Amino acid sequence: ARPLEFGRPVQPLEHAEDLEAQRRSVVLFEALADAEKLRFARIHHDIIARFGRFPHRNAALGRKSTAEELLFLAEGGFAG
Repeated sequence: ARPLEFGRPVQPLEHAEDLEAQRRSVVLFEALADAEKLRFARIHHDIIARFGRFPHRNAALGRKSTAEELLFLAEGGFAG
């Protein structure tokens, strides 16, 4: 499969607020051998490993942010 054909089905895993899905995403993007996509997959993984969710989604989902999440976002944390 060409990279776009392979990468698209992996995107839901990359955007899931589930650590196991994030782990699978990183493994699949490693197989894709696209350094830029893998870099973003690792960023997503690390955010979920740290917070268990994507802090930039909190306001839209009506979730209260923790002090650590607010600091992360204020310091330029990944915004999607």
